Amino acid sequence: MASSREYLEFILDQLSYLDDIRYVPMMGEYILYYKDRIFGGIYDDRFLVKITKTSKELMPNADEDIPYDGAKPMLLVDNVDDRQFLKELIDSMWSELPEKKRK
Repeated sequence: MASSREYLEFILDQLSYLDDIRYVPMMGEYILYYKDRIFGGIYDDRFLVKITKTSKELMPNADEDIPYDGAKPMLLVDNVDDRQFLKELIDSMWSELPEKKRK
């Protein structure tokens, strides 16, 4: 099942406290970037973020979910209505995320 454009736009609006958020459509889903680092995505209308030390600390009870067959588990963000929390989460995760691969 592909993700809806409406859900993507809702999540992007919720992330509006952050500058430099972008997305890339990928086979009906959306990969999310913050300052050129992948932090998560929209998969089957679910907002998932990478598992990092910070994401586990800020969401200790979050469910781990697999975005698609063969992928590494990610954390399901269920507190999508709290913009300030989302800003803190993604801003805090940034330093733990791998840098963009050089070509």
